[in-house]
Amino acid sequence: MSNSNPGRTRTMPPLEQTPRRAQILKKLHARPTVRGSVLALLVLIVFVMVAPYFAPQNPYDLANLNLLDGRLPPRSPMMDGGFYWLGTDDQGRDMLSAILYGLRISLMVGLSAVVLATAIGSLVGLLAAYVGGVVDAILMRLVDFILGFPTILVALVLLAMMGRGVDKVILALVVVQWAHYARIMRGRALQERRKEYVEAAANLGYPAWRVMLVHLLPNCMGPVMVFATIQIATAIALEATLSFLGVGVPITEPSLGLLIANGFQYLLSGDYWISMFPGLALLLLILTINIVGDRLREALDPRRA
Repeated sequence: MSNSNPGRTRTMPPLEQTPRRAQILKKLHARPTVRGSVLALLVLIVFVMVAPYFAPQNPYDLANLNLLDGRLPPRSPMMDGGFYWLGTDDQGRDMLSAILYGLRISLMVGLSAVVLATAIGSLVGLLAAYVGGVVDAILMRLVDFILGFPTILVALVLLAMMGRGVDKVILALVVVQWAHYARIMRGRALQERRKEYVEAAANLGYPAWRVMLVHLLPNCMGPVMVFATIQIATAIALEATLSFLGVGVPITEPSLGLLIANGFQYLLSGDYWISMFPGLALLLLILTINIVGDRLREALDPRRA
């Protein structure tokens, strides 16, 4: 490998338009479902960001809720002349506002959990692949031990011990997810570790931490980031499941899962909107993320090039 400056080893090309990047972007734009999913996801994110200014009501402010407005059907008039476009729940909470705020909680929990799990799992997998030996064996047996338990069971036990809370849900999701990233990173790092640029960096006298973080890690993040994109939807679905079971976020800050649980008992009485509209919002969010992540995985797959 030629390099004009023998004191440095460049491991990644600069961020310029290359044939490979152009091919990836072409594949991502090839299907209308991907464009529609990206557009729908961007619309959801915009609505979530402007929720405090766009939502007719702050559903987390209990002082503004009126029990007399409970279980009103869609398009019911408000006292101030507006409309409850999606109806209200049993607490008099405007469903449109509750869904927008619930999307904020679900997205925040999913993104935070995936970012932390990706960071922890990537470092563990990278360390196991680079050091090898006893360290690799111990770390991978720990990964196997965590992956041997059902995800929902571990999360339920952790939240039963720690209690409710957004931060506790994020911690529980990180505990049950980081092992997946460690295994993917280790497999990729074992392949990259045999390449010449790693040996060149080590022969130049760079410390092990620099070889791992500066040279090896950036070249191993491709499959990890694709998996992380898909895992965002998994984390959101898991958080919704935990909240539906009553061990997730507190009732004063309901997410989509808790909103669905609040209206579940009213489905047979005809008040379908309390559970149906949050369920549709959750379905749309998970579906768009899965479509984008799955198409990104196909675009980055060298066997499909």
